[in-house]
Amino acid sequence: MTGTDPRRGAVLVAVLWSISLLAALAMAASVAFRSFTGVMGVDRHRVERDALITAGLEVAAGAIQSGTTLLRDVELAVNLATGSVRARLSDEGGRIDITKAPADVLAALLRSVGAPPATADSAANAIVEQRGNSNAARRTPAPIPVVPTTHEQALAEIGRIAGMRPQWLAAIAPLTTIYGSETVNPLTAPRGVIAALPGVNAARVEAFLAERRAAPSDASRLSQMLGPAQRHVTVKPQRVAAVDLTVTMTEGQGAAARAVIAVLPQDSEPYRVLVFTPGLR
Repeated sequence: MTGTDPRRGAVLVAVLWSISLLAALAMAASVAFRSFTGVMGVDRHRVERDALITAGLEVAAGAIQSGTTLLRDVELAVNLATGSVRARLSDEGGRIDITKAPADVLAALLRSVGAPPATADSAANAIVEQRGNSNAARRTPAPIPVVPTTHEQALAEIGRIAGMRPQWLAAIAPLTTIYGSETVNPLTAPRGVIAALPGVNAARVEAFLAERRAAPSDASRLSQMLGPAQRHVTVKPQRVAAVDLTVTMTEGQGAAARAVIAVLPQDSEPYRVLVFTPGLR
């Protein structure tokens, strides 16, 4: 008479449990490995994207340092094995500095975007008074441009002035800066900036722009064409530029970013990043 040895059943169950456990561990290891390689892939793409952004900033800094190119919507490109980056440069000195421009320039700027004359004049005086109070508490010598706020924050402060309308702020945003000076560089100023200068009418704007296309470096002639407004323009070295970066990756997600960089003589750094605003696309 034969019977089943209960120990054999126990051993079989143990073997089956061991196989199941090993299968589960193998599956878990496979998932973990896939996750790890996914993370490594993401990190690699991030490093490659950052390298392209850095390349774009460096080629932009090189253009500023050369001093041979008028930074008026200049486009440069860098191509690498991992992708490409396009850098669009514009001189901050060609914009109206809302932290330094005189009241008559600020009033003309506001009138150019639709503010009534009386409102423009009162708002311009309020801006000068407002920034005077702020700057009095912040007078710190430094080798690089020092401003109390970002451009967006400076515009927000102006927005709190009585009578100021959001549409006016939106309209002056691309025409203004906080990295310029009391005057505007006529060689790099956008059309809207030239049109906003006191005493410059539409006919004078068109004549000025035509002359600038024909003789882009004739500073004396160009300044004279602005008539009374020539006291508000000065040709100056291009030291600070806005850089709009667009990255296209061979693999992975592209990117877009905006920076403001400064290239200054006898500085310890090849260039300084004053503002950097990243954004995926």
